[in-house]
Amino acid sequence: MTFSIQRFLSRAVPAVLLLAFLAAPASAQERGNDEPRVSPNAAVSQTIGTTEVRITYGRPSVNDREIFGNLVSYDQVWRTGANEATTITVSADVQVEGEPLSAGTYSLFTIPGSDAWTLIFNSEANIWGTNYDEANDVLRVQVEPESASMQEMMSFTFENVTDTSGTCVLHWADVRVPFTISVAGGQ
Repeated sequence: MTFSIQRFLSRAVPAVLLLAFLAAPASAQERGNDEPRVSPNAAVSQTIGTTEVRITYGRPSVNDREIFGNLVSYDQVWRTGANEATTITVSADVQVEGEPLSAGTYSLFTIPGSDAWTLIFNSEANIWGTNYDEANDVLRVQVEPESASMQEMMSFTFENVTDTSGTCVLHWADVRVPFTISVAGGQ
């Protein structure tokens, strides 16, 4: 029996690659199957001036549960949806509630409260929704929640859109959380 490096490598390399692939953790955006999700994914986009704002998120349902202050705890970081982290992409620099946010894609977390919510824009966008790391926060702003009619599935919408600003609204259960996104000079 003769030893051949080429023959050895032709068998060993594929086996090592297969083992490395099987041992590697799945990416946050990868799913284990193609089954429909209990909380389906959704996306909404709005152009403000010439700036596109896009939010991608999982849509949990109320399902006869008490949501805020129970399922979603007050004063704790919440993934703001289901499944992968909710992301917001802005095609140009914007201001959120008057604070600057550079063009890019961010995960959007929140800290719900009965009287105020903190919106958190985090630089790690491609993560599972519960893998939050405060060290990657790039912006935090506070907004006031509003009482609203019942909304079974969580949604994001845009209201009062002009060429320089728009109000993005998170609505779930009986709570609406509006926040203003502004662009410079209709960009």
